[in-house]
Amino acid sequence: MFFSRRPPSPTELSDAELLTRYRQQGAVADLGVLYERHMSAVFAICRRYLRPDEDAQDAVMQLFEKLLDTLRRHEVDNFPAWLHATARNHCLMLLRSRQRAGPESGPILVQFPDAAGVESAGSAHLGEDAEEQELTEARLQALEHALAGLPPAQRRCLELFYLEKKCYRTIAQETGFAPGLVKSHLQNGKRSLKRYFDSAPTSSPSPSSSSNANAAR
Repeated sequence: MFFSRRPPSPTELSDAELLTRYRQQGAVADLGVLYERHMSAVFAICRRYLRPDEDAQDAVMQLFEKLLDTLRRHEVDNFPAWLHATARNHCLMLLRSRQRAGPESGPILVQFPDAAGVESAGSAHLGEDAEEQELTEARLQALEHALAGLPPAQRRCLELFYLEKKCYRTIAQETGFAPGLVKSHLQNGKRSLKRYFDSAPTSSPSPSSSSNANAAR
């Protein structure tokens, strides 16, 4: 007599096993169990960027819906690190949308790689950095201004790479550029950003130095 072996339940599988089975079979229950394991960390990341908490909760659910498609098409080696970076990118894109919507959207406090961190951010591909400094709305606007001054092709490649965490191949598919040209646009764009910030006036104190000076008075 032969007995059919039941498939293991999602809770019995590791993160890597759940990812593999989800890519093969597409069972939302598998992804749901996997996401629930890391949901508290994702919510904590979203709360760093979004207020009130209801906005952070909405972002958590939006991110899950995004993963339904993304994880069917892409292999992920280190899921926790990848998920943290993806959650962070999602929040940054939401904040950029608010920035474009105008001041009525409320103040923005975000983290974003400045000129000094462009190369390190690229190599880490927006991984979490515990020592990363917070940037105020004014510095975000400065970066937006710098990006706006770039040629459209460079600006688009930088946004896709840093904010949407897309690889060269995907950027090439979305933009129609050859992979080598994508790499060139990224390198030239990063150099232009660095030159922009290196040449920016230093007479105006940064938000952090300004607050420190006020505190010393």
